[in-house]
Amino acid sequence: MVLEKSRIQALCFDVDGTLSDTDDQFVENLTSTLSLVGFLFPKRDARPFARKVVMVTETPANVFYGLPDKLGIDDEISALGDFFYRLGLGGTPKPFKLIPGVKEMLAALFERYPLAVVSARGGKSTRRFLEQFQLTDFFQCIVTAQTCAHTKPYPDPVEWAAKEMGVAPENCLMIGDTTVDIKAARAAGAQSVGVLCGFGEEAELREAGADVILADTSQLLGVL
Repeated sequence: MVLEKSRIQALCFDVDGTLSDTDDQFVENLTSTLSLVGFLFPKRDARPFARKVVMVTETPANVFYGLPDKLGIDDEISALGDFFYRLGLGGTPKPFKLIPGVKEMLAALFERYPLAVVSARGGKSTRRFLEQFQLTDFFQCIVTAQTCAHTKPYPDPVEWAAKEMGVAPENCLMIGDTTVDIKAARAAGAQSVGVLCGFGEEAELREAGADVILADTSQLLGVL
């Protein structure tokens, strides 16, 4: 597929695996947990095993990504997550990680396009990520799991962001790392870019209909 750059009037960004380096964060968390039984691993290093577990579980997890929405309980799950976050349960949240080059890319694209966050995260954690890296001011609107009646892979979040940015959905470019990002874009009539720095694999992103595949999100600047 080929990206029709002349159509693009606004950009929509997923968060996990697209702006936030969630893969490595999951690996670190799992490595920390497995360190309790470190004697089971060569050289007492659980990191290689943790990375394999994260990579193997990503694709099956994506199958169930939209299940809460289909069951009509996505708002409740997101609200519950934000409730726990607000109470500080589970200890102090660990700092997020930013994918290298993303902030510089956003600063450059901000001069040319209206930008939106289109995430299936809860509102509290989405804003905490953006605030940690001083990214909030780059975005004209922020769509989270609680914003629309349905979240990705439904078109609602992309359509809502397009309306807020004053453009037609088909003139948006959705950037994400999973098939749900690509499917949401297609359902809204938008173009899409799949990035390989997160949870998705190249073959599945292509099959879902991504117009372009990039190794990491920061490469978008060179494309546009």
